[in-house]
Amino acid sequence: MAHLPPVSAEELEELAPIIAMSEATMGFVPNSMKTMAHIRQLPAAFSVLFGTVMGADTKVLLENMVKVVPEQNAPEDNLPADLLQLVAYCVSLSAGCQYCQAHTGHNTQRMSAAPDAQAVKRSEVLRYDTAECFSDAERAAIGVALAAGEVPNGATQSHFDALKEHYTPRQIAQIVAVIAAFGFLNRWNDTMATALEELPIDFAQRELSPGGWQLGKHG
Repeated sequence: MAHLPPVSAEELEELAPIIAMSEATMGFVPNSMKTMAHIRQLPAAFSVLFGTVMGADTKVLLENMVKVVPEQNAPEDNLPADLLQLVAYCVSLSAGCQYCQAHTGHNTQRMSAAPDAQAVKRSEVLRYDTAECFSDAERAAIGVALAAGEVPNGATQSHFDALKEHYTPRQIAQIVAVIAAFGFLNRWNDTMATALEELPIDFAQRELSPGGWQLGKHG
């Protein structure tokens, strides 16, 4: 049973052209697209990314997609940037990608109105269940991010039960979308041994090294 149910058929009506494209490609409508639709524009954005990865012309994809992509739903439900970056940091930490840890760790600091408090939170994520610096809502988001970064994936229904106490379905979808996006970036940068840039190197050596971060192959 899906941890987050797909949107209803009625809600999918405005995504009909995008759903039809997916069905034409695969022969059926994947349930993953229906779950992504909690963020109304995500199925369109994913279709462009996946099509490009599989060799399609991005320009053509975008020209066709812009004609049918719906308006974004519930933008007021967007979660704060510093929380999303903390989620990205946690899944990158769990996955072991030093490159993305440096980027997301730096961004948790850069995008926070209280960088000192954010630094404390970042240093305490592995003790999120007891550390007093976190709210219960933050604990729920950190917990699922750390679990999802494991191999095999450790996310369970209990993680989503905790999320549902604090977040709307769209917000939960946004948390999972960040986790999934960094699944791509973690694997890309760890596989490619992408060279880390000077600014995040300076940050990570200063702020993350005490916790075990190493530049390693990203030098």
